[in-house]
Amino acid sequence: MTGSPMTGSQTPVPPGTTRAAWEFAAPWGARGYVTPLDGPVHWIEFGPGPANPRPGPPVVFVHGLGGSHLNWCLIGPQLAAGRRAVALDLHGFGLTPGTRRDSTVESNARLLDRFVREVTGTPVILVGNSMGGLISLLQTAAAPDTVAGLVLIDPALPLPRQKPDWQVASRFLLYSVPGLGEAYLKRAESRQTPRQAVQSVIDLCFANPARADPAMVTAAVALAVERQSAPHRDESLLTAARSLMRVVGRPHRYFATMAAADVPVLLIGGTADRLVPVAAVRQAAARNPGWQSAILPGVGHTPQLEVPGQVLGVLTDWLDRHFTLNN
Repeated sequence: MTGSPMTGSQTPVPPGTTRAAWEFAAPWGARGYVTPLDGPVHWIEFGPGPANPRPGPPVVFVHGLGGSHLNWCLIGPQLAAGRRAVALDLHGFGLTPGTRRDSTVESNARLLDRFVREVTGTPVILVGNSMGGLISLLQTAAAPDTVAGLVLIDPALPLPRQKPDWQVASRFLLYSVPGLGEAYLKRAESRQTPRQAVQSVIDLCFANPARADPAMVTAAVALAVERQSAPHRDESLLTAARSLMRVVGRPHRYFATMAAADVPVLLIGGTADRLVPVAAVRQAAARNPGWQSAILPGVGHTPQLEVPGQVLGVLTDWLDRHFTLNN
């Protein structure tokens, strides 16, 4: 498809948008597009086609470090009832190319701003996980007119004083050191098949890896194979990780960014999250009493993949409370 194709809400997307050649999200009824936004940006749309306009505020999903549009396929189709639901790949992740220049948290925040203004239209409901939650918070604070609501699922947060998870801490310490981070990633890639790499992420991010959806695992492995030929993928991951650590390492500035979010906010955390401990989620909730929060027992860092039904229940209740389909 070329020119300005119509998406599910009858909203024309920018000139130059084409249908994507990849179909990793097709099992969940999603269609892929590529839009030129300072380089090609891949995104998917869930739900009905152009003949079925949807009136509610668009939902825009923003993945975390090392994630992609696939992170949202287990909840996206259900949320597409009554409103647009789209997921983009940030610079350097999924099917959007990236470099050291454009893969920082700040650069991807600028990408998100362009995406919601030029692709979905605003205001939107941002749903971000991990690094995507941080980027969504930055967008909400910097451009409040573009955001109607904010959902933070185990967002990257300043860590309270407590004993760290040493596997996680050591990995991010390696990421932070120039040279060591690059060597660590190269060594890991040489020792793992794409399937093993996907399983290692599941083992890290799920409290119970047995909950992984088999179809999602198959799609994630296929995407990992596709990404083997992507230039600058290690560079992009390390750039993003280092910039993320810089932002969360300034807690006072970050807490001020949270306080500036003057929209309905839903905060979801898992008690078994090894990357963002539940104490950090509770600290954020206590600092922002106007937010709605939900703590999911026995759940890890990616609840939307591990317990999608629970996440949908909490999220749809929040949407029903704050937004109506005839808005």
